[in-house]
Amino acid sequence: MIKPMHASRWLFLAAAVLLTSACTKSDSDLREWINVVKNKPAPPLDPLPLVQDPPVVVYSPEGLRDPFGKPPLNRMSNTGGPSPDLNRRRQPLEAYTLDTLSMVGSIGTGPGLSALVLAPDKVTYRVRPGVYLGQSDGRVVAVSANRIELVELVPDGNGGWLERQAVIALNESNSGEKK
Repeated sequence: MIKPMHASRWLFLAAAVLLTSACTKSDSDLREWINVVKNKPAPPLDPLPLVQDPPVVVYSPEGLRDPFGKPPLNRMSNTGGPSPDLNRRRQPLEAYTLDTLSMVGSIGTGPGLSALVLAPDKVTYRVRPGVYLGQSDGRVVAVSANRIELVELVPDGNGGWLERQAVIALNESNSGEKK
């Protein structure tokens, strides 16, 4: 006699065998369809478009510059206007852009007044007139208790240089902090 607990196992096993046998139905119709599709000839390809030769452009130098040659030297750049001193030794604060430098205070009085500038490397530098800072050959022309005035040299687009005034103001949020 089969115990009721064993009967449920046998019933489960019989159901699993029945379901498995249902999955092994012949797939001959599927294989036949695949063979028919594989044996059909491929549709013809569209013909390739005809490649036309590009138009020939002849370079004529009358009044035009060679687009692949060196740019012409600007005759105006040697007129005695401002130009960067290429022989001058670079100073540490010229490695940073002006917007990354901040004035955090000043030290001294009168002609001995120096500004304190905090660089991105977290080092504070003393700045006096004549010191260069920024990446545009910025030369400090004046230092006061709350600002640094400088003159930068920027290219004018024609091979020459223009002087541009710039200011770094005292950063009030850092001036009174104690660290």
